[in-house]
Amino acid sequence: VICHDFEAQATEGGYIRGFHLTRNPVDKTGGTAAIVEEGRVHLDITLIFTIDTAAAESEHEDIAKQIGEIVAGMRIAGGSVIPNRDVPSHKQRPQWVTLDDDEEARQKQFARLKRRWLPGFALTLRDDYLTQHHQTLQQQNPEASLLDAWLDLSRLNHYCALENEGESNEKPVWQAQRPYRGWLVPIPVGYGAISDLFQPGEVANARDAKTHFRFVESLYSIGEWVSPHRMKQPEDLLWYVDNDEEAGLYRLNNDYHLRATAQ
Repeated sequence: VICHDFEAQATEGGYIRGFHLTRNPVDKTGGTAAIVEEGRVHLDITLIFTIDTAAAESEHEDIAKQIGEIVAGMRIAGGSVIPNRDVPSHKQRPQWVTLDDDEEARQKQFARLKRRWLPGFALTLRDDYLTQHHQTLQQQNPEASLLDAWLDLSRLNHYCALENEGESNEKPVWQAQRPYRGWLVPIPVGYGAISDLFQPGEVANARDAKTHFRFVESLYSIGEWVSPHRMKQPEDLLWYVDNDEEAGLYRLNNDYHLRATAQ
């Protein structure tokens, strides 16, 4: 996912911001339903998928069109996918790109694509930052948990420093404390099991009686929005399913941090 522009649905007044909220329908008693505060945003994005197929080259354009039609009927992060009136239609048309097997030619292709995606930022996974920050916090407090590290990275901490300390013109200055460079954000990455795996039909009132059932809770990690020009390989952009059913983990993964750490 590459984000080119965003517009938060919020009203800003000084230091206070208020969400633009929707009025929910009345409940079954005819009373006013409770309003759940939920932030919303308009996003201008580019979606990139990998395709593994033996389809003939003559079919590529039709397949790309079919994928575009499927995406148009789906929701992304809970939002509807609609055309952007400010962008020419030919730039919004789904395109199939076959990467060359030769590494040098492949890199030239990727360089051209990266230029097309600018300005923008791609969402990548930074599990490594979460692990490192947890270790840092444990040096200060051995009882610090991964949740403490995640919460600390999910917010912007400010601290007060003194300029010209001890002198007559001493004054306090508030500074932001950022343990890592980059645009870091908290993100959900999947689900973790909190129960055994039940056989189809074993749990009453399940959605269907043909699918295995398991109670789960959300898994969270840290992501980083990275400009495409910093990517070295097409795989840096891509997310993939990385389940471990024995451990009860059903999650997505991204390998950008492996190459970013090695740089």
